[in-house]
Amino acid sequence: MAARTARLERKTNETQIEVAIDLDCQPGSGKAQEISISTGIGFLDHMYHALAKHSGMSLTMKCKGDLWIDDHHSAEDSAIALGTAFKQALGEVRGIRRYGIGFAPLDEALSRAVIDICSRPFCVTDLGLKREKIGDLSTEMLPHIFYSFSIAAGVTLHVDVLRGENDHHRAESAFKAVALAIRQAIERTGGDDVPSTKGIL
Repeated sequence: MAARTARLERKTNETQIEVAIDLDCQPGSGKAQEISISTGIGFLDHMYHALAKHSGMSLTMKCKGDLWIDDHHSAEDSAIALGTAFKQALGEVRGIRRYGIGFAPLDEALSRAVIDICSRPFCVTDLGLKREKIGDLSTEMLPHIFYSFSIAAGVTLHVDVLRGENDHHRAESAFKAVALAIRQAIERTGGDDVPSTKGIL
């Protein structure tokens, strides 16, 4: 089976980002999962680490951004770079499950994510976050991160936090739910069919 990997650099006047991704490092794959994330925003690193760990992908990300302005450009651009790398690594949507559903609890919080790898980018989130920031990451950036990833990756993504009192728990359970949905959706079926009645995605 062909390796599903990608490596890219994304440079703008606001951020400089390097991303390397391998989608097939789940337990039992025979590949060691390697995760190294540095965005300059601690809580964002934590979320990307959870996403990589529970989706079974290896992920290296280095982001240097204009954090003296605020966290917006680094959060947005890192999500765009991750989505772009994900799309490149996955290649043609063929021989995979396509749809994925993930539920992830974290103490009192529970989140649900549903993904469709369909080349029709769309994102709906309902995270219900109340704090202005979690660590150094503005909570308003969390739905924007999911949106930016979805548009760049070409996926439809719905993320809902179903319950929870602690915003750290709510956010982390959301990322873990997305990870589980991704893991299911990119699972190889053993065939080579396009998972669509259209015959193309």
